[in-house]
Amino acid sequence: MAITAGRPDVVPDGPLNPAVVFASTYHAGGPVAYGRDGNPTWDAFEAALGALEGGEALAFASGMAAVAAVLETLPVGAAIVLPRDGYTGTRALIEEAVDGRWEMRAVDVVDTQATLDACDGASLLWIESPTNPKMDVADIAALAAGAHDRGAVVAVDNTYATPLVQRPLRLGADMVVHSVTKLLSGHSDVVMGAVVARGAFVPALRLQRSLHGAVPGPMESYLALRGLRTLPVRLERAQANAAELAARLAKHPAVERVRYPGLVDDPGHERARAQMTGWGSMLAFDVRGGADAAEAVARSTRLIVHATSLGGIETTMERRHRWAREDLTPPQLLRVSVGCEDVEDLWDDLTHALRIGCGDIST
Repeated sequence: MAITAGRPDVVPDGPLNPAVVFASTYHAGGPVAYGRDGNPTWDAFEAALGALEGGEALAFASGMAAVAAVLETLPVGAAIVLPRDGYTGTRALIEEAVDGRWEMRAVDVVDTQATLDACDGASLLWIESPTNPKMDVADIAALAAGAHDRGAVVAVDNTYATPLVQRPLRLGADMVVHSVTKLLSGHSDVVMGAVVARGAFVPALRLQRSLHGAVPGPMESYLALRGLRTLPVRLERAQANAAELAARLAKHPAVERVRYPGLVDDPGHERARAQMTGWGSMLAFDVRGGADAAEAVARSTRLIVHATSLGGIETTMERRHRWAREDLTPPQLLRVSVGCEDVEDLWDDLTHALRIGCGDIST
């Protein structure tokens, strides 16, 4: 589906790929009418992503625009339950809202019962699994069922896993959110987001996109679709690299802990095995020696890019605690977005950086 969905109709001498349509204005008489309401290049990307997730996809100008569209469907004063250590942008959006706009209930999403208790009287349960950056795994099916029993809508940020590894709609979620910027587009050259939903959620989200002007550019949509075509092969390679690096890091003397659900002793391993078809390409590890050692490791790589984004074809790494609102992230934790380089080159670079950052500990 990643390779075939969203193609133009097959006609003699017709193009294999959809064209980029640069248009703000359309002839009258159709359903679009204006550039904020639709674009054929969006349509192609949305068709492909919707097929992969099993719902109807809507493209947005960024991942945060997609998050905001979901939140804007909620009434004033609505309670939102979300992971206390999840993506900082989502938490910041809720925290920085006008007083009284929403009530935020931060939970340990790994604790299913405590999370469901927090859903009493809530309008939305927001789930990340695995979480960013601590790689915690939530029981999506149990949380979705319990939240629905309490009258809450369920949205899952599936950026880390992608629909090739995890399909939250099948697990009971109402909406799935992506930062398309990351793995879906996969080449660190697009800023874009998406929401995939079903039923009445779709027109409500489409209205939010149009009214707020949170629309993607045609060129970004074209690049995102082109990136999506190669997601299966990119993810296969990156996931294999991540599993190998996680296993090796777990034995390294300069590493306190590796956070990767593919490791059998990881706390989230069994949950991940039940709801994911793979382990993904994201991992995190805690460096012995504290924050200074971890920062030195992040700054000492030569192949691995020291950068804050993730999901590109290149491997990136950073110490997340250096950012605001990351108080609950261990200061020595390094988040790694594993790419498609040769795994031995990546390992050589990691061991080189650990030697520099940790000194005697790494020997």
